[in-house]
Amino acid sequence: MRAAGKPTAERSAIMRAVKSRDTAPELMLRTMLRSIKPGYRLHRADLPGKPDIVYGPRRLAIFMHGCFWHGHDCKRGARAPKDNAAYWSAKIARNRARDATHLKALAALGWRTLVVFECALKDKPALERRLRDALEAGEGGQR
Repeated sequence: MRAAGKPTAERSAIMRAVKSRDTAPELMLRTMLRSIKPGYRLHRADLPGKPDIVYGPRRLAIFMHGCFWHGHDCKRGARAPKDNAAYWSAKIARNRARDATHLKALAALGWRTLVVFECALKDKPALERRLRDALEAGEGGQR
């Protein structure tokens, strides 16, 4: 049995392979947005949190979050790893705190934000309505 807290080479390889951009959920979201309102930019590094999708004139920043990584309260997000549980609990808590800081900073700059968790992709009509509402609220650059 391995020492607690020490990742195996196999686990390390798996974790290295996890992408932070252009993930399958993000690509699905972008496909939906292209049919609703094209003209967004990706991963703007000049904004807090480097939002996944940005509609500049509408001042709308969209984040696509994985349920596990960002501690969503859905079934997948609430599932706690058995190995190295203390590490993962702290890691997800840090992610959530960081996310909240980014959302606050964007709001302080006058940006509207929309956080989409990957589980929302299961109900595409509801997600599409939510996206349309967010985009229509920003017509003409209004808040």
